[in-house]
Amino acid sequence: MEKQNSSYRWVVFATVLFTYFLIVSQRTAPGLISDQLMKEFNVTASTIGLLTSIQFLAYAGLQIPVGLLSDRFGPNLFLIVGALLNGLGTLMYSLAPNEYVLLFARLLVGMGDATIWVNLVLILSQWFKVKEFVGLLGLAGVAGSLGFLLATVPFSAWIAFSSWRPPFFTIGIILCLCSALLYFILIKKPKKMQFKTVKKERKRENTFVLLKRIFSSRQAWATFFCHFGAVGTYVGFIGSWAVPYGMHVYGMTRSGASQLIMFGLFGAIIGAPLTSWIASRIGSIKKPYVVVHIMIFLSWLAFLLFGGKPPVYMLILLFILIGYGNGGSSLTFAVVRESFPMKEVGVVSGFANTGGFLSAVLLPSIYGKVLDHFHSSAIGVGYHFGFIIPVVFSLIGLIGGILINEKKQEKGQQSELV
Repeated sequence: MEKQNSSYRWVVFATVLFTYFLIVSQRTAPGLISDQLMKEFNVTASTIGLLTSIQFLAYAGLQIPVGLLSDRFGPNLFLIVGALLNGLGTLMYSLAPNEYVLLFARLLVGMGDATIWVNLVLILSQWFKVKEFVGLLGLAGVAGSLGFLLATVPFSAWIAFSSWRPPFFTIGIILCLCSALLYFILIKKPKKMQFKTVKKERKRENTFVLLKRIFSSRQAWATFFCHFGAVGTYVGFIGSWAVPYGMHVYGMTRSGASQLIMFGLFGAIIGAPLTSWIASRIGSIKKPYVVVHIMIFLSWLAFLLFGGKPPVYMLILLFILIGYGNGGSSLTFAVVRESFPMKEVGVVSGFANTGGFLSAVLLPSIYGKVLDHFHSSAIGVGYHFGFIIPVVFSLIGLIGGILINEKKQEKGQQSELV
């Protein structure tokens, strides 16, 4: 029995997606308790910022190494270990007696998180055909957006009901159980089912030669730039300045400003499956992806042209469109899957993903510098000029979309045999 024709692949898909959903929720859930941590552990805002930075820096820094190792040794083990690290880190976070344990816990979570998406892409590549792959990436994007959604109102209500430690402890336990379940679903059960695996003996390519070829590949840089512009602008702004922006510029309450994030998440939930469906329908990844990047660029440009304060109805629409663009960014990995041989999909996916999270690390800090520079000016001036940053970043994303070479699209049937 072949993996790509087995009904068991849907069991694999559901298990991997549920684990990804929970892991994504833990990327932003700690932001809900920043004020509580500052009071309980008597730490400064800088320390709280470090908790977030150390997680995303670990994530971004490990993308290429994880891709290389996963391509060489297979994705199953790394996905299992990543879920376990994430679970243990979340458990440790819930039991932390001081800020040093909190920092180490978030480092573990970041290391675990770094293994998830690259290996999810590789596992879907192994178990599903190319035609199915593009659509399933869209569903994976929906799972990620729902994870972010879980870390807003539902998780906040849970924390308000029971204090912050029990929710994190519970999610940590579930993630550790997911790791055990992944071992059974990905390794133990398939061995008993004796799936056919086509192994072609290839001479192992020198790692530095491989990296040099990828770093000199226009297609690899195109995916890096695409993710830099689509993901980093959304995650970087939503995760740091969206709520203060709504409160300072529009006079919203904290709860009201949080609704802006919800609009972005709804856009992402729609964008992932719809953009993937359009790409499959018209037989092109580049065309809809370039349109998505144009939409993202124009949305950020609108903030700048309206002096940093567009009308409220337009503000809501812009957040939905930017969120939609983030959801559509799953096409980055469809480009990778169809442009590179299977033995390189992991490392190129890691390289592309690094672009998104590098942008997500850079945007909040640069935006903060702009706000500090205009601190003595009228409210809104700093935010106005701060929007130059996502405009530039999204322009880089659009350039990446234009650089995509889709000639290999016509060889889709050959790709299924790789």
